[in-house]
Amino acid sequence: MEECISVFDMLKIGVGPSSSHTLGPWRAAERFLEELKTQNKLQATTRVKVDLYGSLSLTGKGHATDLAVMLGLSGQDPEYIPIQNIAGIIKTIEDKNEIILANEVTIPFYFLQDITFNKNFLPFHANGLKFTAFLNDDSEYEATFYSIGGGFVVKEERVNAQKKHEIKCAFPYPIQNAEELLNYTIDLNKSISEIVYENEKSMRSEEVIHTELMRIWNTMLECMHIGCHSEGILPGGLNVRRRAFDMHQGLIGLANYSNPQEWLEQIRKTEVKFRQILKWVSCFALAVNEVNAALGRVVTAPTNGSAGVIPAVLMYYLVIENHNAGEKEIKQFLMVAGEIGSIFKKGSTISAAMGGCQAEIGVSSAMAAAALCEVMGGTPDQVLMAAEIAMEHHLGLTCDPIGGLVQIPCIERNTMGAIKAINAAELAMETDAKNAKVPLDKVIDTMWQTAKDMNSKYKETSEGGLAVAVNMADC
Repeated sequence: MEECISVFDMLKIGVGPSSSHTLGPWRAAERFLEELKTQNKLQATTRVKVDLYGSLSLTGKGHATDLAVMLGLSGQDPEYIPIQNIAGIIKTIEDKNEIILANEVTIPFYFLQDITFNKNFLPFHANGLKFTAFLNDDSEYEATFYSIGGGFVVKEERVNAQKKHEIKCAFPYPIQNAEELLNYTIDLNKSISEIVYENEKSMRSEEVIHTELMRIWNTMLECMHIGCHSEGILPGGLNVRRRAFDMHQGLIGLANYSNPQEWLEQIRKTEVKFRQILKWVSCFALAVNEVNAALGRVVTAPTNGSAGVIPAVLMYYLVIENHNAGEKEIKQFLMVAGEIGSIFKKGSTISAAMGGCQAEIGVSSAMAAAALCEVMGGTPDQVLMAAEIAMEHHLGLTCDPIGGLVQIPCIERNTMGAIKAINAAELAMETDAKNAKVPLDKVIDTMWQTAKDMNSKYKETSEGGLAVAVNMADC
């Protein structure tokens, strides 16, 4: 049995553009600093070297992996760092050729030499990185981490230890797969969100659950608001023009508002024609992922590359389906989405470097479909059916970003994932669960088998697909 995976593990606040290639390495650097502190080696450190392996090396530049490592080593927190400070911190490191390790110890740091991109893959996972601290007694301290998707970071020895010693989940209702989740809802006569809520209460107070879920939502809302009000070209060299701004202007016109919450209320008052629904959903998804591509603050859902799907579908529910919905429905939506994501993580993967884009956009679409289905009144088995339908129609989706950037085709794929999620929820709501042919667990198994069969060129390496068919220089 695996460890408990909380909703707050699946929905993390961080900085773009990638959860596995930016947030994960950032967190790994933080953990490395903690190890140095725990072993009283931080003050003795005179130099640090970082080796990136596999997908982190092949697409690390486009995913700002090197920048994330420097920020992490500097002691910055991706959840709270002022976004506007990032460029200045990086520039200071590069100009001075030094870094303030953990914001405590100043050491020489030549980023072009001290961060090495190694194209070979470590055997444990496609996203590996090794930190080496050189100490003043001429000894060295090494630690290797793996960014396994969604901002999760592990060490190989810890995973191997879990295989030898069963770790029992402390949740009152431990859930390994969709079948177990459904059985709980039947036995206890509870909805999926109610089961999740009981599990979360075993770890934190109801007040904290409320506060943190609303903080997640407000981060999503702010991200959509920023994206809809930002013009210009995205960084990275592809010259991708932001589209959410123009689309939003065309939809909302000259409305006046001063903050994200007023913006939400203004959209709710806007008369939305049937044909505009798809445009609004696409606009919300584009907005999030344009912010993500510009190293903005987003919520991994379950990854940064797929961060736009869940906010877009939740906004669809709030502004199209139910104008009376409030905090209760928002929290319900997020708890269901988080639980479905955790089941995919346990049974397959949420890492594009392991499973292609089906592991990111596919999983996020399934999460959003399930959540939407419940808040629209679907039964637990219909909720799981919605997740199954959404993933079934993302199976085999490859990850082939042009230039290693989370832009083409990643940004548009969030709009498609959101639309599919809404469609999947509607289909599930109109289907008698007794007539379902494919259980969610079977789709998750199939997704994992597909991931293992998929050629490595299509797993976030930029060595196949669009990444080689389109010349970055011509963009």
